[in-house]
Amino acid sequence: MSQFPDIREYVALPRVVSLRLSPDGTRLVSVVQSLSPDRSSYGTALWEIPLGAEAQPYRLTRSAKGEAGAEFTAEGELLFVSRRPDETVKDNDENVPALWLLPERGEPRRIASRPGGIGGVRSAGGVVVFAADVLPGDSATEEDRRKARKDAGISAILHEQYPIRYWDHDLGPAQTRLLAGAVRDGLDDAADLTPEPGRALDRASFAVTPDGASVITTWQVFLPNGEMRADLVAVDIQTGSRRTLAASDGHEFGGPVVVSPDGRHVACTRERLGDQELSTSLELWVVDLETGEGRALGGELFPSAVAWAPSSDVIYIVADHLGRRPVFRIALDGVVTRLTSDDGAYQELCPAPDGSLYALRGAVDSPPRPVRISPDGSVADLPSPAPSLDLPGTLTEVSATAEDGTEIRGWLVVPSEASAENPAPFLLWIHGGPVSSWNDWSWRWNPWLMAKSGYAVLLPDPALSTGYGQSMIDRGWGDWGPVTHADLMAITDECLKRPEIDDQRIAAMGGSFGGYMANWVAGHTDRFKAIVTHASLWNLDQFAGTTDASMYWQREFGTPGSDRYARLSPHHSLDKITTPMMVIHGDKDYRVPIGEGLRLWWDLQRSGVESKFLYFPDENHWVLKPGNAIAWYETVLAFLSHHVLGTPWTPPESLS
Repeated sequence: MSQFPDIREYVALPRVVSLRLSPDGTRLVSVVQSLSPDRSSYGTALWEIPLGAEAQPYRLTRSAKGEAGAEFTAEGELLFVSRRPDETVKDNDENVPALWLLPERGEPRRIASRPGGIGGVRSAGGVVVFAADVLPGDSATEEDRRKARKDAGISAILHEQYPIRYWDHDLGPAQTRLLAGAVRDGLDDAADLTPEPGRALDRASFAVTPDGASVITTWQVFLPNGEMRADLVAVDIQTGSRRTLAASDGHEFGGPVVVSPDGRHVACTRERLGDQELSTSLELWVVDLETGEGRALGGELFPSAVAWAPSSDVIYIVADHLGRRPVFRIALDGVVTRLTSDDGAYQELCPAPDGSLYALRGAVDSPPRPVRISPDGSVADLPSPAPSLDLPGTLTEVSATAEDGTEIRGWLVVPSEASAENPAPFLLWIHGGPVSSWNDWSWRWNPWLMAKSGYAVLLPDPALSTGYGQSMIDRGWGDWGPVTHADLMAITDECLKRPEIDDQRIAAMGGSFGGYMANWVAGHTDRFKAIVTHASLWNLDQFAGTTDASMYWQREFGTPGSDRYARLSPHHSLDKITTPMMVIHGDKDYRVPIGEGLRLWWDLQRSGVESKFLYFPDENHWVLKPGNAIAWYETVLAFLSHHVLGTPWTPPESLS
C-alpha cells in the first residue's frame, strides 16, 4: 500500500476508468488513464485484468494518442477508438479518432475511419455499429468540404434550433450518425443507418440486438419554445427504418441502453421531467421489444449502471443509497435484492456466464479498482493497474436532524494527527448536482488532499441528494437555498461538537450547485473564516438564459424574472457578505457560463469584500489538466491557510 501522495504525485496516479468482459467470460479489459510523459495531459491505454489474484495486470496497447472505448465482438476480438497513426495508410489524419480492432493474438489494425472521427461503438450478432460526426449533405464530398471550410478560415455555425452547446463543446455543424457493417466486410463503407438526423443523436446511448438485426438508441425530439425530450427507438440495420419503442410527453428515456441476451427486452432509464411543482425522478425502464410495452422496475432507486444477467431474467443496477452506491439485483417479476452490503460505490457492471459479476469498486476512501462479486454478494479484489493508497486520516459516518425531523447524513474525513489536544480546522465541502450524493472516490474533488494538509472535511448529503428516496429531493425542489442551507448548518453544528475538530477555524467550499450553495452560505451567515466557490451560480436570472440547457432550469424555476428567481438568487444577498471569498471559474464552462464568475467577482470587488479570482482560460466546468489541477489545489489551500490558519498570504509556486 502506497503512502498518500502530495498534490503533484497525486495527479500522476493511474486511474482505472472502465471495464469490459469478453462474451465467454475469460477476459477482462480496462481503460486506464495515466499522466503523459510531458506531464501536461492525460493519456489512456487498454490493460488486461487477470481474473485470478495470483497474476499481474498488463498493458495491451501503447501509443502517444491513447486508446479508449473498449468493446468486445461476439468472437472475442477487441474494438477500440484511437487517434494513433496507421502506418499502412499514407497521409493518415491523426487528428480524428478511428476505429481499431485488436485480435486476441496479433497487432491492432484500423478498420474504419471518418473525416469527422468515430465515437462510441457497439457490437453483436456479427455486426458493428459506431457513432460518427458527419457534415450534412453528400458524404462522398465531406472530406473536401471540411478542408475547404478550414482553408477558408470559417468556424461559424448556423443554428436553427436550441441548444447550441453542451458542457464544454459546441454542437454542430456536424451531426452524430450511426453507421453499421461487418468486420469481415470492412467498415470504411459502413451503411449510414440515420441519414440527416439533425441533432437527434446528440449524446445517444445505443446497443445492438444479439441477432445483429437492430440498433436500439435514444433519439432527441425537439419541441416548441426550446423544449426537448429523448425517446427510445429501434433502427432496422438492413433497411434503416425506425420505430419508436418508448415516448412520453412527461418523460425522457436515456442511457445506459442495454438489450437482454435473449433479445426480448431492452432496459434503459426513464426520467420524469420536473416542473415548478413536481420534482424530477429517475427509474429503471424495461421495454418488450416485440410488443413495445414498458414498465418500471426497482422502485425509487436511481440507476446509473445497468447490465443484464446472461439468463435474461435478472437485471443488475447500481444506484445511490444512503451514502453508498451498491449493486442491486432486480428480477423481471419486480423483486429487488441488494447484492453488495459494504460501503462501496460500484460501476462498470460485467455479468459473467458463471453467475459472478465483475465491476469497478470505489468508495469515498478508495479509488476505483476491479473486483469480482460472487452470487452471494461477497467481493474479492482483482489485481489492479492502480496502487492502493494509505489514507492520511479516518472516515466516519455522521448525521444530524433537520428542522423538519429529516435525518441528514454525511461522511467526515478527519486527519490522522487530529485530537482533543490538537483539534483540526474544519472544511464544509458541498456537493454539486444538485441531484447527487457524496458516495464515491473523486479524482477531481478529493477530501484526502485536504486531510493531508490537516483539515477535517465534512461531505454532507442535504436536501436534493440522491439515495434517500424521492422525498429528499422533494424537500429542496424549487427551494434550493433556504432548505439546503438549514440542512448544511445542522450537520455542521453536529460535527463541530467533536473534540478533535476546532469549532472556530472553519471554512466552506463547493462547486457547481455546491458553488451556488457556497454563495448562498456567504450571504446568510458570517460564521466561516473563508469560502471557496467554484463554477458557481450567482445571478439566477442571468444564468438561466446563458447555460447550455436553459429548458431544464425553466422547468423548475419558471421563466426568467419570476418570483422564484428573485427569492433564490444568491446575488440578492450581496450586501450581507463579509466573509473572504475565492471565486474559481473556467472560461470553457458552458453549463455555468463564465459570466457567473465574472459578475460575482465584480460584485465582490465593488462591495469591498476581500476576494480573489482564480481564472482558467482553457478549462471547463471541472479543472482537468494536471498542471491546472495542481494550481487549483495549491491556490485553494493557500487561501484557506491565510484566512483559516492565519498564515501570511503567499501565492502558490505553481502560479509564480
